[in-house]
Amino acid sequence: MEWSDDAVVLSVRHHGENARIVTVLAESQGRHAGLLRGSGGSKGGALQPGQVVHATWRARLSEHLGHFSVEPLSHPAALMLDDAARLAGLNATLGLIEATLPEREPHPALFAATRLLLETMAEMPDPADWGALYVRWELGLLSEMGYGLDLESCAATGSRERLTHVSPRSGRAVSAEAAEPYAGRLLALPAFLVPGRGAPPANHPGADVLAGLALTGHFLERRLFALLHGPVPAARPRLLEAITKALAISGDFDITAP
Repeated sequence: MEWSDDAVVLSVRHHGENARIVTVLAESQGRHAGLLRGSGGSKGGALQPGQVVHATWRARLSEHLGHFSVEPLSHPAALMLDDAARLAGLNATLGLIEATLPEREPHPALFAATRLLLETMAEMPDPADWGALYVRWELGLLSEMGYGLDLESCAATGSRERLTHVSPRSGRAVSAEAAEPYAGRLLALPAFLVPGRGAPPANHPGADVLAGLALTGHFLERRLFALLHGPVPAARPRLLEAITKALAISGDFDITAP
């Protein structure tokens, strides 16, 4: 048995003195583990989580752990290691994939989104710039796992105009008019997630990013991980804390605001 594919390294764990058990998200093979002899790729250097590689997996039988050989392609994570918010974003991304995706189940769209997210975080140090993309990535993960939200029209009226909230029970958008009597019980829908809108608005991008994280965080906890009968990985709340602090320092969000 053998396959070759581009992949994002999710984790690298010691196995004996001179081997590692490596788990990757491969473009066509999904989350897949294998044994890697030595410390890293054939071009030298230790393999690290967040690295993009071309991986070849071989085994006698498909149910075996098998062995990897890898060729490094890029290392976006290397540019994030001295930045608390981006490192938290990297750890949350990789941790959520490992905790949710069934092993060896293809998710090519999620692979493409993950690679784009890591490359964007590597290029943009300000979470006000990459935070919206991260929120969309979490929405994509929810969708891939069968828990996608419906943000196209109002759950109560069918209107596509002035969508401002999301029902925490149904995961459907709610218009401003329909939301008014129940606003305290609904989740805020940030402007960049409204169909037809783009990046967070220039006036308060930080507040919109945090609203987006609150939205996806609710459904990660109450839908996806409730079904998995486990807690959301600790890296996810650490990401929220790191982004809130970074946005406050940069002036993109008032941490004292109600």
